[in-house]
Amino acid sequence: MLYDRIYNFSAGPSILPEPVLESVRDNLLNYEGSGMCVMEMSHRSKVFQQIIDEAEQDLRDLMNIPDNYKVLFIQGGATLAFASIPMNLMKNGVACYVETGAWSKKAIAEAKKYGEVKVVASSKDKNYSYIPDCSDLDIPDNADYVYICENETIHGTTWQKLPNTKGKILVSDQSSMFLSKPCNVSDYGLIYGGVQKNIGPAGMIIAIIREDLIRPASELPSWVPTYCAFSTHADAGSMYNTPNCWSIYVCGQVFKYLKSIGGLEAMEKRNIEKAQIMYDFLDQSKMFKGTVQKEHRSLMNIPFVTESAELDAEVVAATKKAGFDNLKGHKSVGGLRASIYNAMPKDGVEALVKFLTEFEANYNK
Repeated sequence: MLYDRIYNFSAGPSILPEPVLESVRDNLLNYEGSGMCVMEMSHRSKVFQQIIDEAEQDLRDLMNIPDNYKVLFIQGGATLAFASIPMNLMKNGVACYVETGAWSKKAIAEAKKYGEVKVVASSKDKNYSYIPDCSDLDIPDNADYVYICENETIHGTTWQKLPNTKGKILVSDQSSMFLSKPCNVSDYGLIYGGVQKNIGPAGMIIAIIREDLIRPASELPSWVPTYCAFSTHADAGSMYNTPNCWSIYVCGQVFKYLKSIGGLEAMEKRNIEKAQIMYDFLDQSKMFKGTVQKEHRSLMNIPFVTESAELDAEVVAATKKAGFDNLKGHKSVGGLRASIYNAMPKDGVEALVKFLTEFEANYNK
């Protein structure tokens, strides 16, 4: 047990499982008898090769990743992936995007630098509070792929049913829902996620890409940076240059933890239970109101508001004083937000709901 820890509801970098932190602590100065910390060792060493090999295999086991998909550990975060994806996948120079919030909007803006972007559906009309119907999208024949952000971290929406891509490749940013529930990898051409939200320390993405979509560098435009070519990482086993060794190591520990508790099926059950506690409170509260339509609510990120920005700020200050942190909503939307990723314990959500219930009951008394 790690003492003197607060309940951290940050959207990222975010909470990690305590058993993982304890394991990392115990191996910090001398990893598995190597005589050094993982942060100190060569990425070319046999010890680190075993770390990255085990991390990949454990992830494959958790997600049942088919053999014809590559797992890549790439520095740069999801923001770099916004550019790398069109660089690698735009053969015809056309891609379809679904706009469901801040992160898909950013991905759209970046992709427009490399080709034609067709926004085939959007929920902007209702401030991104829902996922639009994508059962019959107008997808041109020359589209290279269809892109979605499967869980919008800022606006708190999530996809319950994947879009009908009319046979085109589906690309999904799963950053804030990665490993929160089972995933049929074969439904996608490419899945990726920034690890700092639900997997490990910041500074990297994990990309799961079907092998036939990895174009050799010779087939890419000459202006594509070497590091942005997916083939660079696939051909080098994610070690074209010094990778984010520490992040890979901690992510690997998270994978082992998830396997130890029963895998993604068990994790999804926990996440549903936690989210239900929070949403049940918001649905009956007179002071606090959820901002997302019920059928599109995220299990990971729960935005909510009071009647005013001033009261929102008062609540944030009170929660922080009481031992709950990072409940302030994103600066672009305001309000409040509770991010309850895999590592957030159920008692953390219960404690927050208890505090908010008492705050509401005692307000102005």
